[in-house]
Amino acid sequence: MSVAEPSKSAAKAASSHFLQRVAAVARRADEIRAERRAAEDRAEEARQRAEAEVAAARKRAEDEVAAARARAEQDVGQAQAVAHQAQVGEATLRAELTLALTEALIGRAEAQAHLRNESLRRYWAEARPGRLRRRRRPTRLLEQLLGRLFSPGQALVIARSGLWRGAGRPLFDLRHMAAYARRGAEPAVQPPALIDQAWYLATYTDVRAAGTAPLVHYLLAGAQVDRQPHPLFDSAWYRRENAAELAGAELSPLEHFVRAGAARGRNPHPLFDIAHYAAQATDLRAGEDPLSHYLRDGWRRGLSPHPLFDPAWYRRAAPRSARETPPLTHYVTVGWTKGLSPHPLFDPAWYLAQNPDVAAAGFEPLAHFVTAGGLEGRSPSPWFDTQHYVAARGAALAAHANPLVDYLQGGAWTVVEARPGFPTAAYLASTPEVVRQGITPLEHWARRQAR
Repeated sequence: MSVAEPSKSAAKAASSHFLQRVAAVARRADEIRAERRAAEDRAEEARQRAEAEVAAARKRAEDEVAAARARAEQDVGQAQAVAHQAQVGEATLRAELTLALTEALIGRAEAQAHLRNESLRRYWAEARPGRLRRRRRPTRLLEQLLGRLFSPGQALVIARSGLWRGAGRPLFDLRHMAAYARRGAEPAVQPPALIDQAWYLATYTDVRAAGTAPLVHYLLAGAQVDRQPHPLFDSAWYRRENAAELAGAELSPLEHFVRAGAARGRNPHPLFDIAHYAAQATDLRAGEDPLSHYLRDGWRRGLSPHPLFDPAWYRRAAPRSARETPPLTHYVTVGWTKGLSPHPLFDPAWYLAQNPDVAAAGFEPLAHFVTAGGLEGRSPSPWFDTQHYVAARGAALAAHANPLVDYLQGGAWTVVEARPGFPTAAYLASTPEVVRQGITPLEHWARRQAR
């Protein structure tokens, strides 16, 4: 045997061994692949089971959510139904309460009107108007002659007028009248009569130049041309309002008022309402006219001289210098020219701007509104629409009644809207303090706008 033969045998054996190894590796690779496929199959089965379980869980969750939503929607529906019923009930109750409250407010307004009427009747019963004497030509000539007899004669003129509120002792009072007449045109002197001495002299400068005592001048000359003895006594207006009686009695307007007019409820000025004032001034003394009471004491107690003049409201904007003056006197002499408002629902500056004819004529705006403007359909301020209110009140508004006064004295509670877009019942329901404060809705609203 040659040397090459063993080498071949060895190589062949090695090759056979290698092939066996390769075959073993291949079988192992096949086994691994089979195991991997089995693992993949198991993983796929697990994934499919997991997806099935997730889908089932999701389906159960969706079903549960749908069921919960259905129950919630049912609960919400029931709650909404209950809430709606509660709202309906609350709205009905509120409407019934508002209606009842409105009826109570109407009743209160009627009671206040009854109080005003009773107070006026009581005042009439206690006042007992005096007899109105006629003045014939000889009487007038006699008074003119007495006026030329210096202080003694002028004292007799004053005594005949009945305007002097003295001690009730004729001779004593005559002496004081003569002393007053002697002092002449002194602004610091104030006689016990319904005349403002300082104002009269400042207004009628010819009287001061003549040196005549204002009360004497008024009786002998001033009354004949309707000069005002006091800012709150409008002689011309009073003469027009009482023309028949004054023509028959031939008295000066002030004499007529003091002797009989006040006791008969005749107002001395467009802005002084005796019925309105008498309902507040329960301590009016027998024989004392309401205007004198107001000037003596009423203004200090905050009494209102007219439904459209609110003293507390006026003082809110008036200067400190006006605090020692009756508010109405300050308003008619100075305040209106400064645009000071006498009432939350009356704006003097706005009224004059809206009515240039009134401004051009120089009329005091509130007196114009009371005597003419309201009846002409003019509005007193941006807050109150006169024409709208008149239409809303219809036939219930008394003839010749001022619309704003009617609103304040009870009409507010009888109209659905006092001005366009301002429902009375809704405002009353939303602001119950209106009732506690005793004011009307528009007045309450105007006060809030002015803050």
